[in-house]
Amino acid sequence: MTGRLLITVFAAVVCVRSQEHGEHGTAPAILAMEEAWFEGESRNDNHALDLIFDNDLVYIEQGKPLTKGEYLSRIRLAGPHSQQVVLEGSTVRTFGSSAVVVGVYREKSVKDGRTLLNRWRFVDTWVHERGTWMLVAAGSSRVADK
Repeated sequence: MTGRLLITVFAAVVCVRSQEHGEHGTAPAILAMEEAWFEGESRNDNHALDLIFDNDLVYIEQGKPLTKGEYLSRIRLAGPHSQQVVLEGSTVRTFGSSAVVVGVYREKSVKDGRTLLNRWRFVDTWVHERGTWMLVAAGSSRVADK
């Protein structure tokens, strides 16, 4: 399974590298990287996440800023867990060599034998550098149920 994930991440990276900066090629490439991120996190695959995250990543989690190292450490220490993440919708806007993704995802996880269902609104910032798109900033906030 890890091999399949690495192939997905590498394919996304190659796809991103082959895309032009144009709006039409950038959005699908970045959305593929978003999917690879969800997949990597659900499998506790820090190697795959390391390929996606910029070294200077800042991630805001429950109001607290985390560095790339802190985020990856949290994923590593979490241990294997059952998680399903589904994007409900997102938009990608480009600004030169930067792109902002705004969207909502639904998360289903199991913790201590209990199934947890949550919806999250997120904002991710990507920068095109060294020939690929890298995640440089991200944050999410839980959406209250209706």
